[in-house]
Amino acid sequence: MEGTGTYKIIEVIGSSEKSWEDAAINAIAITAKSVKNLRIAEVLEQDMKIEKNKVVQYRTKLKLSFKIETK
Repeated sequence: MEGTGTYKIIEVIGSSEKSWEDAAINAIAITAKSVKNLRIAEVLEQDMKIEKNKVVQYRTKLKLSFKIETK
């Protein structure tokens, strides 16, 4: 049955100089290099790094779930 199984949830933070959306996409892309079977991403928090009264970085914290492969 599709969707049944065991899943693990991790939290990751991505960053971007452009937007929160790009920060989330970056977090997923980097995580996908070492974690297989990513399923769901949930935005937990968003913030911005500010320097000299200007936004210099957008950060998005995600909760990611992935299916654990069983034999």
